[in-house]
Amino acid sequence: MTERGEHRRVREQLGWYALGHGTPEERAGVRAHLDGCAACRAELAELTPLTAWLARVDPDRLDEPQPAPPAGLGDAVLARIAAEGDARRGPSRRVLAAAAAVGIAAAGFGVGWLVRPVPPQPPLEPVAVEVTTTGIEATADVIPHTWGVEVRLVGEGFTAGAVYEVVVTDEDGTPVPAGQFLGIGPAELRCNLNSSVLREDATGFEVLAADGTVVATSEL
Repeated sequence: MTERGEHRRVREQLGWYALGHGTPEERAGVRAHLDGCAACRAELAELTPLTAWLARVDPDRLDEPQPAPPAGLGDAVLARIAAEGDARRGPSRRVLAAAAAVGIAAAGFGVGWLVRPVPPQPPLEPVAVEVTTTGIEATADVIPHTWGVEVRLVGEGFTAGAVYEVVVTDEDGTPVPAGQFLGIGPAELRCNLNSSVLREDATGFEVLAADGTVVATSEL
């Protein structure tokens, strides 16, 4: 396969790779490509944060009907709009009907949002962070997920405007991208970073400056 064809094939696999899918051989092949392809690493960094939301989706609940809006809501909305319309010389009935429909739909969505099931929060695991650059302070928690591990990093002193990359190291010593963030100087920085490495396979993480220098590290 040509280099261009290999690049396209791996790009098509980044979605399932970010979700932690694939055989060990398939994942090893993708990691090998990522080691030498900055474009694919950047694309994976953009995809990885979305996996946290996808992991919360319950497929069994997708077909359930949404809760109905409270009884009398439609009449109340129409009455309110009609009263305001009279004060402004009255809009057309078509406008009133359209506004009422929007109000009822919005209310139905709001009720559905309030009664939605809230999954239990996963446990936070505080980890020690060793800073290797003067002026930077950092702490972190890691959270195990079914799709990988999440790193919640809190710090200050990261150079304002500078790009930092976070990688999680797996049991084979392979660094797997977990995302990037911009430094904001002395202000406190909080960011959530996500890697497809499962918690039981993760041995640590590193924060890298744009030139590849390790500015902070942690053993898990």
